[in-house]
Amino acid sequence: MPMIKQHTKHADCSANMTVARLVFVLLALLGCNSTLANYQAPYTASAPSIDGKIDAKLWDKAPWLAIDKPIIGPLPAANDFSGKMRAIWDEQHLYLQVLITDDVIFDQYADPLHRYWDDDCLELFIDEDNSGGLHQYNFNAFAYHVAIDNQVVDFGPASQIESSSSKPTGGPMLLNHHLDSQWQRSAVAPHQIVWELAVKVYSDQYQVEDTRSQQHARVTLSADKVMGFMLAYCDNDGSESREHFVGTHDITPQNGDKNLGYITADVFGKLTLVK
Repeated sequence: MPMIKQHTKHADCSANMTVARLVFVLLALLGCNSTLANYQAPYTASAPSIDGKIDAKLWDKAPWLAIDKPIIGPLPAANDFSGKMRAIWDEQHLYLQVLITDDVIFDQYADPLHRYWDDDCLELFIDEDNSGGLHQYNFNAFAYHVAIDNQVVDFGPASQIESSSSKPTGGPMLLNHHLDSQWQRSAVAPHQIVWELAVKVYSDQYQVEDTRSQQHARVTLSADKVMGFMLAYCDNDGSESREHFVGTHDITPQNGDKNLGYITADVFGKLTLVK
């Protein structure tokens, strides 16, 4: 493509920035899926309502990211499950809007702490400082399972669950205060679900039983912050165990296993806050 010379270096940079903004906006408006490992979430001056309704004014500047990378099982047919997500942020929250097609919504276990991963749910992975590393039994990163009744579950550290145990084990706990969740199914075929989240972001200093440490661990978000990030969906149409687990990012299998996100943040992608 021939280049048009600008009179000054400043004008050349301005033109490049303008073109970049136009491309970003056009991708969002056309509903194109971002496939970048580093998702860029734009800033919002007004907090969206978490109500399961698409507010185009706030959300349309954010690019869509497809949920189409199989983690457990093959990629399901589009009418069985398909989805995409987008994100915006302000200083207090990371906001997610997820658009889902799921022909069967299934919740077989009444106890929110029992086999929650085998019910239909979102799974949100956040590594606040993008440090990577193990997090299954600590809060180096979070793997929030967001159930269809909006309960939020993650594993807690052994020291906060089994203080008498010397083994590096923990147990599931409710972290409902970490995020607000609301979803709503459309009355129009194919009856897609709009699922929205307002997420408080916590550092690895979070402690369950210490209110003061929780306040200290709550992170105020700012432009150019990079976090480890991944989103996935557990899909079960009525089986004893989930039939599909599909995410936003490719995972290199270890010994044939891709289900590694709940163990290590090394398999997360990245999310950058832009303003």
